[in-house]
Amino acid sequence: MQFHTTTQYAIRVLSYIAKNGKDRLYSAKELSDILTIPYKFLTKIMCELVKSNFVNSIRGREGGYELAKPSNEISIHDILETFKDLEDDTKCVLGIGRCDNKNKCVLHDQCYKPRESLREMYKTTTLDKLEEQDFKM
Repeated sequence: MQFHTTTQYAIRVLSYIAKNGKDRLYSAKELSDILTIPYKFLTKIMCELVKSNFVNSIRGREGGYELAKPSNEISIHDILETFKDLEDDTKCVLGIGRCDNKNKCVLHDQCYKPRESLREMYKTTTLDKLEEQDFKM
């Protein structure tokens, strides 16, 4: 499963701010440059992150973005839910529509446990757990 580009960028932005943003604000331009995300696309994502209460937007010359809550309160699952990326994991891996217990494809039973493991990992992985790690942006 690969996340939509919007979700990928949102996770990258939030992870970056969580890891580096203690006691400072980031402008959209700065985030766009550092994370190589197109500026207009980033501003749309930031609007959604503000609306969803992941980040605060501080206006003005010294303004920017900061996390709206502690990083241990923001899970990957929350982000995926906001950008509706969890809906995709019910699609059949063979591309034949929705795959569930009533309408199984040949690989459904083999894919079920790994999908459940991924969902659990998304729920238990919060931004603070990512702060300690070295990762590419």
